[in-house]
Amino acid sequence: MTILTELSQKLLISSEELKEFINTAPYRYKVYPIPKRNGRGVRVIAQPTEVLKAMQRMVLDDFLAGLPVHACAMAYRDGLGIKDNASLHVKNQYLLKMDFSDFFPSIGPDDLISHIRRHREGIGREDAYAVKKLFFWARKKDPTHRLSIGAPSSPFISNTLLYDFDCRVNDECTRLGIIYTRYADDLTFTTNNKGVLFGIPDFITHICKLVDYPTLKVNHEKTVFSSKKNNRHVTGLVLTNDNKISLGHDKKRHIRSLIYKYSLGGIPSEEILALKGMLAFAKHIEPVFYQAVMRKYGFHVLDSIMSFQPKE
Repeated sequence: MTILTELSQKLLISSEELKEFINTAPYRYKVYPIPKRNGRGVRVIAQPTEVLKAMQRMVLDDFLAGLPVHACAMAYRDGLGIKDNASLHVKNQYLLKMDFSDFFPSIGPDDLISHIRRHREGIGREDAYAVKKLFFWARKKDPTHRLSIGAPSSPFISNTLLYDFDCRVNDECTRLGIIYTRYADDLTFTTNNKGVLFGIPDFITHICKLVDYPTLKVNHEKTVFSSKKNNRHVTGLVLTNDNKISLGHDKKRHIRSLIYKYSLGGIPSEEILALKGMLAFAKHIEPVFYQAVMRKYGFHVLDSIMSFQPKE
């Protein structure tokens, strides 16, 4: 059964109506920029309409879900998060972090179609057309179709399209005694073998050229080597020298200061909500710290923060 036939049956609309919608799907996005965390430039977010999101989820579940994702891909997978990613590296002394440039926008429809053909019996012209229109956005003045940051289908598509890349990199890292994980476009390598990481950046650049798809480019400005002699950060978390995962001194100091201000009745509702989120995150990442602030400020204070609801 083709994608169009299945969607038509599930949505109870004619194939002609569905084709009309799919033809315009790449333009059914709310597109807006947000500043990058480093303060340099902006990231373009393309948020699909609710109807298009629903279609993307249907096709993802029924048509794409069986495509492979490597175990080293730690982002966008049920039950995994940044703590799980950091945990795999916490016992290693030497660290290398790398990053891709324009990761999602560099992925196009031909990449996904080629990937489906490699891992399935095939994909017909009609399904290939539906995949291009349903999962990739474009501007009316620019025919280039890009994977959007903001669509529910994009995380899985990015993960499965890097399966070949992840396989090649993981095989080489295993041979060298290196732990490799990828969290979206963040690549992390750790080992206890001194000096072995220095050859990895050239190796990754080589693999980027070697894989058939997608077109990957390393952002060399974000390549960082570190060790236990320096601060080691993995996906925003700190790896301590006693092999533990921490929020880091700055974040903990900030949380303590907000709790103290709250205990004095001195922070507005939006800051209480932010603090509530920080404490939930802290409880998951570093429960020892959460218990420590609860002992210091009292259970009633933290319970009051965690149960806070803004007034209508």
